[in-house]
Amino acid sequence: MTTREIPGRARGIAVRLIIAMALVVLAGGLTALLVAALAGPVFFHHHLIEVENSPGTTFEHAEAAFISASTLTLAVALGASALTSLAASLILARRIGATLGTMSTAAAQVAAGRFEARVARPQVGAEFDELADAFNDMATRLDHDELLRRRLMADVAHELRTPVATISATVDALEDGVQELSPQTIEVLRTQASRLTRLAADLAAVTRAETGALRLDRQPMVPQELLEVAAESARERYAAARVGLVVETSAQLPEVWVDTDRFGQVLANLLDNALRHTPAGGQVTLGASRHRNDVRLVVADTGEGIDPVHLPHVFERFYRVDTARDRDHGGSGIGLSITRALVHAHGGTITAHSAGTGTGTQFVIDLPTTTAPTDVGDRYAADLQ
Repeated sequence: MTTREIPGRARGIAVRLIIAMALVVLAGGLTALLVAALAGPVFFHHHLIEVENSPGTTFEHAEAAFISASTLTLAVALGASALTSLAASLILARRIGATLGTMSTAAAQVAAGRFEARVARPQVGAEFDELADAFNDMATRLDHDELLRRRLMADVAHELRTPVATISATVDALEDGVQELSPQTIEVLRTQASRLTRLAADLAAVTRAETGALRLDRQPMVPQELLEVAAESARERYAAARVGLVVETSAQLPEVWVDTDRFGQVLANLLDNALRHTPAGGQVTLGASRHRNDVRLVVADTGEGIDPVHLPHVFERFYRVDTARDRDHGGSGIGLSITRALVHAHGGTITAHSAGTGTGTQFVIDLPTTTAPTDVGDRYAADLQ
């Protein structure tokens, strides 16, 4: 819960209504008591004096005086109760009405796309304060998502511009006879088409993973085997780039329940990312160890590192620490977003750590160790294509 916690429910609207009703009863009771104690005897005495020479028995006069005094006391008490009730109702109605009006106005602003709208805590009751906090949290999240959406659209447009422009220029050159359909030309077209295909596939992958449209076929796996398979798949690329690749694991680690294909994609993305940012002569280490009740997998490199200010954003779509450098490396910009979505689908967490530029980077994955898969990653209904 991101809103501020409210201690107890003593300030709830129901309690306030009960207090208001209690005040009404108390006001009527006190008024009746005061009138009966102060005005009643005096009124009763004057009434007896006035009717002293009137016809009738003393008992009849006393009864009439009592009825008159009681009627006066009851009338004054009911009047005081009515006034107190009216005042309490007006105060509560005005405060609740003003609060609802403010929230309605803010909601209309949010519906119109003005996500900066916020409401103050009305202090009418705990429920209204919680509602205001929840509304503000929602507006903040929508504002953040809108900024991400705008950046996503701008980044997608930028990503599409280069391959589309290259393909279009090459086709124009072929049509005008300026360029021949050589193997080099075909390779340029194929490369740019592959880039577009990869971008479309990555966007579909991260969307399906984040929205839950993903089926996981999980089975128990030894962590060391997962790392060894991932390292073996990447070893040729690392050798070509003259970057070392080492696997270091603790002994007798518990098994983890993973979809081997999907989790292989997680490790492949992290290894590709590490290779892009580790210069020749550097090293990437795959590690596994026990961390509390989880198994911790680490992909650590000795490469360029990341400024700590960028760490909270590295898993966001198209977020680039160095735009020009990353585009030269050819990444789609959403590989880490896919990685995070897949790790979360397995019920795990992933974080990035770096002491700064030039100090290398660590990606840490914590996976739960269970004897059977939980429903965290198995609730999905369609395969990720």
